Amino acid sequence: MRSLVGDLVLVRLQEERDPLLHKRLYNALRRAILDGSLAPQSRLPPSRDLAGELGVSRNTILTTYEQLLAEGYVVSRRGSGTFVAQTAPESSLTAKGQQENSSIAAPTAHLSRRGQHLLGQVSASPRQWGAFIPGVPDVNAFPHPLFSKIQARISRRPKPERLSYSCNGGTPELQQALVDYLRVSRGVHCQSDQILITEGIHQAIDLVTRMLCDNGDLAWVEEPSYWGIRHVLAMNDVRAEPLTVDANGLCPPETVDDAPRLIFVTPSHQYPLGAVMSLERRQRLLALARQQGSWIVEDDYDSEFRFSGQPIPALQGLVADAPVVYIGTFSKTLYPGLRLGYVVIPRPLVSDLKHAHAELYRGGHSLIQMALAEFITAGHYSAHIRRMRLLYSRRRAFLTELIQRHCMPYALSDFSDNAGLHLNPQFAHKRLTMWRSPERPMRGTILGAAAVALLPDGGAQERITDGYSPASPKSRWRRRSASYSAACRRTARRCSCPRGRRKTKPPT
Repeated sequence: MRSLVGDLVLVRLQEERDPLLHKRLYNALRRAILDGSLAPQSRLPPSRDLAGELGVSRNTILTTYEQLLAEGYVVSRRGSGTFVAQTAPESSLTAKGQQENSSIAAPTAHLSRRGQHLLGQVSASPRQWGAFIPGVPDVNAFPHPLFSKIQARISRRPKPERLSYSCNGGTPELQQALVDYLRVSRGVHCQSDQILITEGIHQAIDLVTRMLCDNGDLAWVEEPSYWGIRHVLAMNDVRAEPLTVDANGLCPPETVDDAPRLIFVTPSHQYPLGAVMSLERRQRLLALARQQGSWIVEDDYDSEFRFSGQPIPALQGLVADAPVVYIGTFSKTLYPGLRLGYVVIPRPLVSDLKHAHAELYRGGHSLIQMALAEFITAGHYSAHIRRMRLLYSRRRAFLTELIQRHCMPYALSDFSDNAGLHLNPQFAHKRLTMWRSPERPMRGTILGAAAVALLPDGGAQERITDGYSPASPKSRWRRRSASYSAACRRTARRCSCPRGRRKTKPPT
């Protein structure tokens, strides 16, 4: 004759789905204890009796009882048997929590002022792929089979140290490969110990800002510039002073009242306008940095993609011991999801920045770094860049021809920079490139993603930034160019009307 506990367990066992019998039995008894079906201090059947009632081995029952005993659901009394504990673990916590909740209000989620400021300035778009997205490479053109083959071979028998944390700023193989590559392609002079591998440009900027700036320090930034720089500076309580950019790049000031601690610059291909900093200004900026005790942060984000003329050498290699922190990324040349970038650290800062990186970010990805090192040293990286340079050059020419055909005379830019992963057409009427704020009504045509630079007075740079590297059917480019041309014509007609004769809303 079965006991009441045996009947209860049989019913509960049918509700369990775990493939292991002792797990199902454990869960059934545990739930019965927690919901009160088995009252505190009630006696469980002896293991031999319960095994007979359920038709299972005694070892299964013993294993279950031992687990319940170890977790505090039951207690064992010598000579008396096994009993349900007076207070089960979860039930005591639940009762205590209910008692506390009756008198104490639940905590509310409250961000710091710094966190609120960051979210109030969010610029990262959830849409990171598709036509007209600026700064995104065509990841479909990356040689995935080749890179995967290299990764697989390296992963078969990795050295134990390659599977641990990295405190040397990256794997020696990738550091040396970058030294050789940067010397030939960018004119950068450094030793392998000066290379620090990061998880992209953002991390590099954050590390440099944290280590070289105190609260309230000043940093010069290009206007317009990459939005991420301002966010990182704000999160580290560093003031950002915008400096004008023209056809010759950043304009260093003639006089300096407040010396900057950092100077952020993209001299080889200004982002997003595409200007190349002249030699005279480069030399003046280097001299000014030495005079003021400032560090120049050179962001060389996509200099590999120059479609005419000779590559522009990096500012870092212009003079010996230049006060330049050189940063680069593989996000533009390979694919953003790789999350690998690098910093060429000036000799006086090598030890400090590497130790800080290890403390703050705990570097890793050693196996991927080794695969990338082989990809570079075997010549695959340079070959891939040559292929992509040709591909992007053709797409750039095609998009330029479409804009000139459909949008002239509204588009005024001559696209003379001839480099990078985006175009910057400038339009005759400001309304064609006005920032579409959430308050602005949804009217008109949006050509695609635009990198909009917010100026100090709150206005927007009168340009749009069109990416052309992600693969997209040419018919889509034609349709969007034609629709934007129609928007240009409509806006031009509205703008030519005398004020007061016609009420219009600008297209978005």
